[in-house]
Amino acid sequence: MKIFFGNINLTIGRKKYKIKEIDKRLGENMTVKFTETVLRDGQQSLIATRLKNEDIIPILESLDQVGYHSLEVWGGATFDSCMRFLNEDPWERLRKIRKKIKNTKLQMLLRGQNILGYKHYPDDVLEKFIEKSVENGIDIIRIFDALNDIRNMEKAIEFTKKYGAEAQGSIVYTQSPIHSNQSFIIKAKNLVERGIDSLCIKDMAGLLTPFAAYDLIKELKEEISIPIEMHSHNTAGLAFMTYLKAVEAGVDIIDTAISPFSSGTAQPTTETMAAVFEGREYDPNLNNKKLSEIGDYFREVRKGYQEYLSSFEVDPRIIINQLPGGMLSNLRNQLKEQEQLDKFDEILAEIPKVRKDLGYPPLVTPSSQIVGTQATFNVITGEKYEFVSNEFKNYLRGMYGRPPGELNQELVEKIISKSEIISNRPADNLEPLFAKTAAKISDFAKTEEDVLSYILFPEVAEKFLKEKNK
Repeated sequence: MKIFFGNINLTIGRKKYKIKEIDKRLGENMTVKFTETVLRDGQQSLIATRLKNEDIIPILESLDQVGYHSLEVWGGATFDSCMRFLNEDPWERLRKIRKKIKNTKLQMLLRGQNILGYKHYPDDVLEKFIEKSVENGIDIIRIFDALNDIRNMEKAIEFTKKYGAEAQGSIVYTQSPIHSNQSFIIKAKNLVERGIDSLCIKDMAGLLTPFAAYDLIKELKEEISIPIEMHSHNTAGLAFMTYLKAVEAGVDIIDTAISPFSSGTAQPTTETMAAVFEGREYDPNLNNKKLSEIGDYFREVRKGYQEYLSSFEVDPRIIINQLPGGMLSNLRNQLKEQEQLDKFDEILAEIPKVRKDLGYPPLVTPSSQIVGTQATFNVITGEKYEFVSNEFKNYLRGMYGRPPGELNQELVEKIISKSEIISNRPADNLEPLFAKTAAKISDFAKTEEDVLSYILFPEVAEKFLKEKNK
C-alpha cells in the first residue's frame, strides 16, 4: 500500500529528498514485469510442444507490442519436437522469431550441462551451443539443474556471460524433509557468487503455496539484490494465488501464458494476472488491446491442435507425488496404450518412495523421468528394483550430479559397485566432442548449428538433416 507523507524533507547522508519523491520512486520500482510463455512452456505443457512455425510467425509483431519483459520462445522440449514431430529446424525457428521481434527480449530454457538433451555433454559442446543460441537471437538464458547441483550450472553461466547474454540462474523448487527456505537461499547465494544476472524460482510442479512463496521471496530479498522471477504451473490450482503473494513479497517478474494456452499444467493466465495488478502500484502497464487480440488469435490456433490438448483439470494429487503436469499426462497416456491404466494410482503412490530412495531429487527433466519410470517398473513387475534403467544406474553412480540427500545405501549396493561411483563434476569426465562430430557428419551437417542438433539428438537429427540438406 502506498502511504503519502506530504512534502516533508528528509536528509539521507548529504542529499535531501522529499518524502513524495521517495514514495514515487518506490512505487515505480514495485511494478511487476511479465514473461510470456505461450511459445515455449505454455504450448509445451498443453499441446505437447506441437505448435508450428506457421502459427507462430503471424502473431509475433503483436506479441512484441504488449510491453512484456521477455518472451520465452525456445529451449526445453521445443528443440527436439521441432525436428521429431514438425519437420522444422529449431535454429531456423529462432531466427524467424528474432527477425520479427524488435523490442522485447527473447528467452530460452537450458538444462545446464544437459543443454536440451537428457544426459551431460562436454564443455566444448555447451560453449558452442550457447554461442550459437546468442548469435541466433537469444537475450536471456534461464539455466537450471535437475538436482540443484551448482557445479552443473557453472560453465553455462560463464559461457552465457562470455557471449553477451543475460544469465538467469534457477533454483528448482521442491518439498521434502531435506529442503527448506534456508537450503534454497544458500543455493541462491552460491549462484549470485558465480555471476548470475537474475534468479528464477522454478516451481515446475506447481507445489509452491501462496504463503510459502511470500516467505521465500521475502527471505531471498533480504539476502540477494538481483531481480527474482517466479515460474510456476497451475497443476494443483495454487499458482494464481502464489503469484499474488510473491508479488506482494517483492518478486520482480512473473511467468504467464496467454489465456488459450494457460492454467492447467501451464502457467497462470496473462490477461488475468495483468487485471489483478492494473491500477495498483504493481501495474505492469501491458497493452490490453494487444492482449485481447493475441488471445483471440490463439483461441483459433488451438482448434487445430485438439488431438494434443491436455486437460485443464486441477489435480491436487501432485502435492504428494510432485510429478510435473507434462509427465503426469504422458504417464497416463503411455499406461493407456499398454493397457495398464488400472495401475496409474498405484504408480503415483510409488513415486514418493522411489524419490526418497534417491535422496529426494526435485522432479524435473531428467530426474522426473528417471523416478517415474522406476516407479512404473516397480509396480508393473511387482518386484522392487528387480529391473532398473541405465539412467537409474547412472543416477546412483553420480553421473547426473550430487543428489540433494542421502541415497538408500542398500539399494546402491544391490545395483552398482562402489568403484563405479564418481564424486567430481560429471562433465569433467567427458572428452571434447564438437570438432570430432563435425568431421564425422560433414556429408549431411552443413552448419555448426546442424552439428549441435545432431550431438543432442543423433537419430532424429540425422534423418531430419539429410532431408533438409539434400
